[in-house]
Amino acid sequence: MMKKSIMLLFMLSLLVSCKDNPVSKKIKEAKQSVSNTNNAMEEIKDMQEDIEALKKVTPLTNDELKAWLPDEINGMKRTKFTAGQASFMKIASIEATYESEDKSKKFKIQVLDGAGEMGAAATAGVRMLLSQDFEEETESLVKKTAKRNGIKVIEEYNKNSNNSSVQFLQDDRFFINANGTHMDLEETWDAIEELKVENLE
Repeated sequence: MMKKSIMLLFMLSLLVSCKDNPVSKKIKEAKQSVSNTNNAMEEIKDMQEDIEALKKVTPLTNDELKAWLPDEINGMKRTKFTAGQASFMKIASIEATYESEDKSKKFKIQVLDGAGEMGAAATAGVRMLLSQDFEEETESLVKKTAKRNGIKVIEEYNKNSNNSSVQFLQDDRFFINANGTHMDLEETWDAIEELKVENLE
């Protein structure tokens, strides 16, 4: 009887240790769910204080956002920009597109200022999303949360089209959404770093 119990435990441990088996997958998902719930609770506590503080901050003006945008990024020239697109919601924002000379690469950046009543409310949902930990992968797409320069980010990469996107909150205030067409994640990150988003203030 003892030998049978030991053998059963041994077989069970082998089953659980196998990455692709359904039991292991369910255990991993359950752990992830608990972790995400804990992360969300912690984020809610931190977020309430930050939102109250952001409500009292004056959002950047269109001129200040335009002054921050460079004319060129890593050899790609700015071909378009739109400032104040979300101004009807009383949210400061700017969007710009950069393209290589041969049009083979395109980089698009969107910035939303989380200052002010509406801005603080708009970025709250983003903060909750960023508090989660997840990773998805298919034959063509990889999407996951990661840490970059100490900041929590969401990265997405399409292997077939070589398109990538990055989303994060700078200084718990500015929502950054960057998309690279025919650019892998490192190329998109290079463009983001060239923007110097840390200078937004």
